[in-house]
Amino acid sequence: MPNPAYYPLREILEFQPEPNRSACLRLYDENAERFRTARGSSHNHQAWMGGYHGHIEDMLNCAILFYRTAASTGRPLPFALADAILAVFLHDLEKPWRFDFVDGEWRNTGLMKTKADRAAFRWTKIAEYGIVLTPELVNAVTYAEGEGDDYRPDRRVMNELAGFVHMMDVMSARVWHDRPRAGDPWSDGG
Repeated sequence: MPNPAYYPLREILEFQPEPNRSACLRLYDENAERFRTARGSSHNHQAWMGGYHGHIEDMLNCAILFYRTAASTGRPLPFALADAILAVFLHDLEKPWRFDFVDGEWRNTGLMKTKADRAAFRWTKIAEYGIVLTPELVNAVTYAEGEGDDYRPDRRVMNELAGFVHMMDVMSARVWHDRPRAGDPWSDGG
């Protein structure tokens, strides 16, 4: 069976409808060097130079594959693929600004010491680029890494889109934490 298509990150952003297509492309293009050199994490996943880009691109490709597979099995998901792509792209948006590579080592910029700082930075950057989010997208970006302290036993906090983005994040960060590697059959070659 042939491998499914693996799309470059920038090309996937072109799947967005306007006005978010132009906003996301501008965000990516104006910060391409940061996006392409940032680590995916400090230690746990894609923790190498460029790992952030690999993590997001891998998540996006998984999202496309899983979304299309769900639709083909007769169990379509209750949100648009474009929304899943947007939420995945935005969920870790602060990472390219969180660490700098100085004198051969990674250093925390000191801009984002807490989860609240990171979230505030993310929402500021989203607003700065004029990215338009529905309440469903706000929920998905907010809870992409799980409900954490907001968990409620009496109701769901994460919506379906947030659950899907979380699933893609876990797949990339925990199952394929060391991917994409150069030469991977399902990737752009890293």
